Amino acid sequence: MATLREQILANIRTVLVGTTGVGSRIYRSRVEPVARAESPAIIVEPVNDVVAQNTSLPTLDHTLTVRVVVLVRGDVPDQLADPIIDDLHGRIMADLTLSGLAIDVQPATTDFSIESGDTAIGVVFCLYRVLYRSSVTDLSQAP
Repeated sequence: MATLREQILANIRTVLVGTTGVGSRIYRSRVEPVARAESPAIIVEPVNDVVAQNTSLPTLDHTLTVRVVVLVRGDVPDQLADPIIDDLHGRIMADLTLSGLAIDVQPATTDFSIESGDTAIGVVFCLYRVLYRSSVTDLSQAP
């Protein structure tokens, strides 16, 4: 069985299907460049998973930082990305347990990068912290 971390990332990807202007162009940890015809697009990837052992419960308390990357092309890319970000935020925050996998979801930061190309390219990094708990001996199981 997949770890709770992987289940959480898969859940976020699934929740984002149908996001405004993106449809099904949602990828997990994509490393290939996104072609012009594939944008706008969303990429869901882990940043880190900080773990603390809860000695009173014999469990592990995790803080998983998830990066949701929005890629857009066109004039004023941050404006083009705005309705996508608004929709994806609402979708992620609609169920703070992510179908029972998490204890809480907390928005963290949003960073913007605008690059030049055949048209302006906007890359927006939306970070979320997902708090969850696993068994000490099995990362695929909640206690």
